[in-house]
Amino acid sequence: MTDHPKQVPAEFVPPSVWRNPWHFLAFGFGTGTMAKAPGTWGSLAAVPFIPLWQMLPDWGYWLMLGVTMLFGVWLCGKVADDLRVHDHEGIVWDEMVGMWITLWLVPEGWGWVFVGFLMFRFFDILKPWPIRWIDRHVHGGFGIMLDDVLAGVFAWLSMQLLVWGWANGLAANLGFA
Repeated sequence: MTDHPKQVPAEFVPPSVWRNPWHFLAFGFGTGTMAKAPGTWGSLAAVPFIPLWQMLPDWGYWLMLGVTMLFGVWLCGKVADDLRVHDHEGIVWDEMVGMWITLWLVPEGWGWVFVGFLMFRFFDILKPWPIRWIDRHVHGGFGIMLDDVLAGVFAWLSMQLLVWGWANGLAANLGFA
């Protein structure tokens, strides 16, 4: 007989999501329980917060990102430990923070949010180097958060290029404006 509890399958949605406030938060207010594409649903759960974060001064948004990243390391690690899995696919707090990173210093407007959502999902799903390596080799709450933070940074850089291009008339030169 072993002292180690049995590993919980990742596709299992624990009932604790609906009872434990930490699990509910880590599962993106329940969006991580969706059977198909929980990361996408978790990314969508981040969207209603974006207009609130954009009302903050730039330094306030940056501070919020720092706090939510650090909190996420603890939260994702705790919930993964509670569930006895490395990175349960339903834990989507990391996707939420990745979305918030993507849209820092991006102009307000639902069009920008939509493009940012697509950019973040692209990098989160594709996982270009070093994101894929980190996803496979860095564990615990830090590892759960880090791959999505980096996907958010890649998407943020892409968004900044788009914003710069838009501001410098690229859209008009391409016939979009």
